[in-house]
Amino acid sequence: MTQDTAASTDRVSRRKFLAASGAVGAAGIAGCSASSNDGGSGGSDGGSGGSDSGSDSGSSGDSGMDTSMLTAEGSSTVYPIANKGSSYWNSNPAPSDGEYWGSNEEEGNTVPGWSELGEPDMRLADYFASLYGFEPSGEQATPPLATSIGLSHSGTGCESVVDGLVDIGNSSGPITAELGWSQEKADEEVVDHVLGRDGQPVVVSGDIYDAGVTQLTGEQVRKIYQDEITNWSEVGGPDQDIYVIGRAEGSGTDTAFRLNMLGSADASMSGVDTRFGQNQQVAQAVQQNEGAIAYMALAFTDETVRAIGIEFDGTLYEPDRDAENTIFDSAYPLNRDLHQYTKITEDTPSGTDMREAAFLNMFLTDFGQQVFVEDNNYIPLPTADIESEFAKLPDQV
Repeated sequence: MTQDTAASTDRVSRRKFLAASGAVGAAGIAGCSASSNDGGSGGSDGGSGGSDSGSDSGSSGDSGMDTSMLTAEGSSTVYPIANKGSSYWNSNPAPSDGEYWGSNEEEGNTVPGWSELGEPDMRLADYFASLYGFEPSGEQATPPLATSIGLSHSGTGCESVVDGLVDIGNSSGPITAELGWSQEKADEEVVDHVLGRDGQPVVVSGDIYDAGVTQLTGEQVRKIYQDEITNWSEVGGPDQDIYVIGRAEGSGTDTAFRLNMLGSADASMSGVDTRFGQNQQVAQAVQQNEGAIAYMALAFTDETVRAIGIEFDGTLYEPDRDAENTIFDSAYPLNRDLHQYTKITEDTPSGTDMREAAFLNMFLTDFGQQVFVEDNNYIPLPTADIESEFAKLPDQV
C-alpha cells in the first residue's frame, strides 16, 4: 500500500528500524490486496464448512425458496462476528447442544439469550431460516442454506456487494466514506445493517505500556500520526522513537480513525511508518516491534497489544468495561458502527432477500448479540437500535 507523505529527514533511525521489520510489512501488503476468493479459502471457518454443506443444494429447494450459498466478505473488524456466526450457522447444532445453541436451564444452558427465543426445539440454522420460510433440514452440519465469509477489508467488501460479487459486504466504516458516495446514493444502492459497535482503541506495544504510557490525549495521538510528535519522551515515555503503525487505506478501520480522530476521511497521516491490511497483521506488528503505537479493533487487543486510555476534552475514556467513562460506551469519540451492506436490485427492491434476512436476524437477537458481538469483545446494540435494525428486514413468515 502507498504510504502517506514521507516524514522529515531527521527520522532516519525510524526508517532503518522499519526496514528491519520488512517481512511483516510484506505480509501487510499481501493482506491489503486479498480478494474475496483468497479471504474465503484462507480464513473462514464458517466458509469452509459452508462449502461442503451447501454443495448438494441447488439454487432453490422443493419450496421454491432460494437456498444458494449466502456469501459475505470485507472488513477484518467485522470478520470475527460474521465468521463465528457463520460457523455456528453451518454447524446447525441441535437445541440440546449447550456449547453452541443452548438448552434449558435445568440441563445447564450456558448460552445467554436462548430462553428469550422461546426455547426453540429446532437446530440453530433451521430455526432462524424457518422464520423466513425455509424448510428445516433437521441434520447436523446441513443448514437450509450454507454461508461463507471472506476476509479482506471494508473497501473491498463495499465494492464487492455493489458489484454483485457477494450477498453481504462487511465494513467497519460507512460506505459513503469507503466509496466516496453521497448519503443519497447510498440510500438508493444499498441497505445498511448495523450488527454491533466497536470502541476502536489506540494500542501500544508492551514495552511502552510497561514504561508508563497508559493514556494519551486525543491531541497527542493526532500529533503522533501527523508527524508532530516523534519520540515517546515527548508524551511522558522513554527516550525512544515512536514506531507508528496504520491500517491500509481503504480499510474501514483507517477510514473511521481519520474521520473520528483527525476530522476527515482524507486527513493527512504523514507520521505513519507502515500500514497493514488487516487487524491480525497490526496486532502481530505491535507484538513484534518495540515503541509501537497503532489503532485497531477491540477484538484483537490482549496483554501484548495493550489498549490505552484516551482523553478527549477533559474526559478520560479507559479500556475497562467497568470504568466510569469507557471506550465500550457510545459516548467514546472513536466508537463506530459495524456494518453489513446488502444490495437493492430489481428482484429485491427492499434490498434484503430472505436468505440475508434469516442470517442477519440471528445477530439481532439477545443470543446473537451476546455470543457473536459481546463475546468477541465488541459492543452490543441498545434496544432501540435493535428495533430499528429489525425494521429493515422483510417480514417473517
